[in-house]
Amino acid sequence: MDRRKLIAELKKQSETIWDIIIIGGGATGLGIALDGASRGYKTLLLEQSDFAKATSSRSTKLVHGGVRYMAQGDLLLVMEALHERGLMLKNAPHLTFNQEFVIPVYTLWDVLMYTVGLKFYDIMAGRLSMGKSYFINREKTRLRLPLLNSKGLKGGVVYHDGQFDDSRMAFALAESCARYEGIVLNYFKVTGLLKDERGKINGVSARDIDSGKEFNLKTRLVINATGVFADEISRLDDPESKTTIRPSQGVHIVLDKSFLRSNSAIMIPKTDDGRVLFAIPWYNEVVIGTTDTPIDKISLEPVALDEEISFILRTAEKYLVTPPKREDILCIYAGLRPLAANPDNPASTKEVSRRHKITLSPSGLLTIIGGKWTTYRRMAEETIDRAIKAGLMYKAKCVTSNLKLTTINTDNTLVRLYIYGDHYVDIEKMISENPELGIPIDPRLPYTSAEILWICRNEMPLRLEDILARRTRSLFLNARASAEIAPVVAGFMASEFGYDQKWQEEQVESYKELVKNYI
Repeated sequence: MDRRKLIAELKKQSETIWDIIIIGGGATGLGIALDGASRGYKTLLLEQSDFAKATSSRSTKLVHGGVRYMAQGDLLLVMEALHERGLMLKNAPHLTFNQEFVIPVYTLWDVLMYTVGLKFYDIMAGRLSMGKSYFINREKTRLRLPLLNSKGLKGGVVYHDGQFDDSRMAFALAESCARYEGIVLNYFKVTGLLKDERGKINGVSARDIDSGKEFNLKTRLVINATGVFADEISRLDDPESKTTIRPSQGVHIVLDKSFLRSNSAIMIPKTDDGRVLFAIPWYNEVVIGTTDTPIDKISLEPVALDEEISFILRTAEKYLVTPPKREDILCIYAGLRPLAANPDNPASTKEVSRRHKITLSPSGLLTIIGGKWTTYRRMAEETIDRAIKAGLMYKAKCVTSNLKLTTINTDNTLVRLYIYGDHYVDIEKMISENPELGIPIDPRLPYTSAEILWICRNEMPLRLEDILARRTRSLFLNARASAEIAPVVAGFMASEFGYDQKWQEEQVESYKELVKNYI
């Protein structure tokens, strides 16, 4: 995808009436864009920052049904998520894979409760099951998790869930949407909603952040899929609209793989304050989290609280032989969950839902809030179906349940370049023609010069952060190392896009300032 070409196409189609304009380029918005484009609708998506900049690049990296939701009695949500988990692994095998989890158990009651409970989890997954759960004794648990604190250990309960790369999945959705002639644009901010003489929404005003150029774009339907920013868009429609989002912050830390030394993940189903904690191998490191802290301030760059980091370290210390210290952390990242609140009592955390909600305003703004990555496809389908039911769109069948995001059909752990889908062959060709391009830029990170060049030419990065945080996962894997390679990557971008030395220096300085929140 070439951003300049897409904007030129948008200018060329200035008189076009789009079928759908989607505001928001996270998991939900991109899922809706792919659903709409693949049904044959003329689809445009506008994202105020970069794709997956906020919540959608800061997940626990799990494609899961949600064991904790089962414990809370929300079986319908778990069944939906387990079904979608299976579809996601089937349709994006280059970015998803089967991850084994072990729940360490320390009482006979826990042995019984989690063994039986996870059998129900298996049953609800049905034909899309990823493997049966079962109990293993103390010795086998220690073999699987050699660095687990085994004091009082009775054994472990093994089960399976999915794992993925969240921001790479976002780009796979964006590219798939483009294959169906949809247009997706980052750094394109919607500044207002246009209405006809009856007060019905018939377009948006928007600004290209890069050039400053203003656009008025006509459409039959506007969908608000902006996550934690959904209320801001709703107030462009109706300044008196009620608060519908109760954001909750989730924090994770990333450690060296030596703290786990296992291909199995650990799931702690109940910590001291009732939360769930995971320790998961991811890209040769270990992700540990998460927290669940209600907050009031919404930001594109949320910052982890000291007490959240301390909570994760304290809990990890109880279960790992080598307790991690603050100085061992390679990265700290925080994300905001756009939880659906009760509009009549938005401050209440008891009424916050993990499920998604779809609403249609009197003027025709269709808004979706809540949900999670695993169910992005179903959320998209239900959103478009709601528009059809309301008479805002002509009827067309959803095809995404069997829509492959790649032709690759094997275990993505075998070839790391599979994260680029079918384009991995282009990168391999670059390396074969110039082997120096295949050397990692930094030994602490897996990424090569060939990948950076390919990303510049195909994935619409506008800022240095776009490549280091989301096209590659350098920031999340090792924040300090990513800051050290920033000048090199900025140099590649300047060479590809014609930027000057001043641009490079500003981008590097801006990125190093950003990194301070991740270390």
